[in-house]
Amino acid sequence: MGFLLLLGILSLPAELGDTLGPPLEHPAIHYDRGPFQDPVAALNRRLDQGQAQLRFEGPSGYLRSVLAALHVPVESQIAVFSKTSLQAPLIDPQNPRTIFFNDSVVVGWMKGGFIEAASQDPQQGVQFYTLAQRSAARPRFEQGKDCLRCHVGDATLGVAGMVIRSTFTGPDGSPLLVYGGTLVDHRTPIENRWGGWFVTGAPSTVRHLGNAAVGSRGDPAAMDSLPAKIDTSVYLSASSDVAALMVFDHQMHMANLLTRIGWDVRAAVWEKRPALNEMLSGAAREMVDYLLFVDEAPLPGKLAGTNGFASAFSARGLRDSKGRSLRDLDLQTRLLRYPCSYMIYSDAFDALPPEAKDAIYRRLWQVLSGADRDKKYARLSAADRRAVVEILRDTKKGLPEYFK
Repeated sequence: MGFLLLLGILSLPAELGDTLGPPLEHPAIHYDRGPFQDPVAALNRRLDQGQAQLRFEGPSGYLRSVLAALHVPVESQIAVFSKTSLQAPLIDPQNPRTIFFNDSVVVGWMKGGFIEAASQDPQQGVQFYTLAQRSAARPRFEQGKDCLRCHVGDATLGVAGMVIRSTFTGPDGSPLLVYGGTLVDHRTPIENRWGGWFVTGAPSTVRHLGNAAVGSRGDPAAMDSLPAKIDTSVYLSASSDVAALMVFDHQMHMANLLTRIGWDVRAAVWEKRPALNEMLSGAAREMVDYLLFVDEAPLPGKLAGTNGFASAFSARGLRDSKGRSLRDLDLQTRLLRYPCSYMIYSDAFDALPPEAKDAIYRRLWQVLSGADRDKKYARLSAADRRAVVEILRDTKKGLPEYFK
């Protein structure tokens, strides 16, 4: 299947990236054993039972129907033109691969190819699937086991997870690995992001690596803009929205962190390791720093987007008594208006072992209450901390009493 370079990490956390994760076959993990609880597995069960149907229509085949069945918004469309997946021969700047996502599913499609899906199981991590693009009486997603060759490793924190890269490409979309590349999350400076991707909605004053390729001069410092030769009529949207790209960059690493801490704790409890609390302390610190955007790269200018993604994304948020939500986007100086990840509401977070959630909540409270006075947290203003606590009090089920 190969979501590689579609979906990575700028740097690996010292607590997690320097240690091996539990093997997929560990008795506490059993990655490939069902029944799976990820959204695509649930859709497959509905399809098998006749409770759902997929409609094949037009150039995009099952795509629109799949997105509707999985509650993935069309506005989330982003597009990558680098030849960096199993379907690489089909990809180029005139035929980019489009990606759609919500909080737990990523769907990939390109003209002439099959549909890909990466679906977050609350406990097992990301499960990978493909769907053939031909009309069938009973269409069904098949598991893409080959994806694990690239989607379990250092770039995914050692779990079955996601990878995003920014890479220099030639005019035909071929990655030019000699010039290197960047593994991306919300800590990555904007000027290093989106190589090999299309970007719409960003002002020309904001520097990034999107919409361009290394030309005949062979100079990555002076890339050529790509000519506009895409037939957008075959796509569900004409956008590769910068707001969607920003959210996507944050979310993929957050998903990997959730899977890794869950796997580590389950394995440690099964093995009855004596150092569980020590491991949890370091992992919770890394998780909370990322959850609160402590090391987020600043935005060099306003990135409002143009296709309605920002408003559609925010509209899905739980709101407190003052009308605030952790899904409210800022996109002027930072990603979120209130610096705490909306992924704290995800099924993957809620499915964490009690020991992991307890450690994360205690560390979260240490930072938000101001008990930890480390200068790295100075960027979290008193108003920001108070707002995040108040929003969580009103909207997050299972929040510990000490938050109240």
